[in-house]
Parts: sequence; C-alpha cells; structure tokens
Amino acid sequence: MARVVVDVMLKPEILDPQGQAVQRALPRLGFKGIADVRQGKRFELEVEGPVDEAALARIHEMAETFLANTVIEDFTVKVEEEK
Repeated sequence: MARVVVDVMLKPEILDPQGQAVQRALPRLGFKGIADVRQGKRFELEVEGPVDEAALARIHEMAETFLANTVIEDFTVKVEEEK
C-alpha cells in the first residue's frame, strides 16, 4: 500500500475569504508577522498495489475531474510513502 496526497488550493488570482479571515484573526491571537494565508484541501489516498505511472495518471484524472474545480483551483499529486 502507498499513500498518495492530493493538495488542492485556490488559484492565486482567486479571492480566498477563509484565508483572509484567518489572517485577520492571527494578530488578535498574538501571532504576528504572517503576511498571507491561503486555505486549501488535502486528500490522502491509500492505494492498493504499486503506484506506477498508470496509477498516478488515474489519480491525476480523479483530481482533475472530481477533487478539484480546475476553473478556480490548482492541485498537486505526490506519493507520500510506500509501505
């Protein structure tokens, strides 16, 4: 088994109200010096069998069609660990 991680983030040009709310709250909570906060999603997929090029292509297709809205979001796919 292997863990593949798909990170989904809003594109830089898209307004991120959740990230902005966190950024505004940080100084009030004593956390200073944070210039920007962007909020995203992380999917951890436990994959049966080897993570070869075909498996990564399937996961990439899944991310592109189901996990991310590619009009407003970017995503990355990476193998985190192989067991």
